[in-house]
Order: sequence, then structure tokens, then C-alpha cells
Amino acid sequence: MTDIAPLRGQLIEEETLITLNELCGACTVRTEEIVTLVREGVLDPIDGPLRAEKAQAWRFHLTSCRRVRTVVRLQRDLGVNLAGAALALELLDRIEDLERRTE
Repeated sequence: MTDIAPLRGQLIEEETLITLNELCGACTVRTEEIVTLVREGVLDPIDGPLRAEKAQAWRFHLTSCRRVRTVVRLQRDLGVNLAGAALALELLDRIEDLERRTE
């Protein structure tokens, strides 16, 4: 019988906040792309003014990573523009909400 190393990880709660730099690093996007997503209403920073020159003060929920990655995939793989990606995210959010309600 072989020894199997136990899996190790860190439990991260959805309410965990990350900085703009951490979000950019996790999603491999530039700061300007996140600023555009905030300006278009795709992402909502938790704190800090919404002005782009104050972007370094922004904090985001960890779930923002999923939203950014979804937008990037929609744009890259399907050629969806930002407005279309925002609509797709809104519909996905509604589906998720409905699924939670029916459980």
C-alpha cells in the first residue's frame, strides 16, 4: 500500500475581501480592465470612491474573481462585447438566485 499525502488547502469565505492588485493578479488582467468593469457596473468595489484615480483603495469580494474571469472568457472565446458580457452576468446571477430559492 502506498502512502498518499493528505490534501491541504485554505478555506476562503465568499466574504473575504481582496485588493485591486490581488484581483488583477488572480485574474491576470490589467488595472485598466478592472476600472472599466467598475465604470460599466459589472463590478462594485466594497469601499473607496468610484473614481478611477482612487482605484488603489478599492476592495472587492472574492466572488469578483469569478465575474472577471467570466467576462474575460466571454470576450475572448465568444467575441462578446462588454455590454453583452454584463447582460450575461446579470442573467447568470438571476439563474443562481432562482436555483437557491428552489432548493
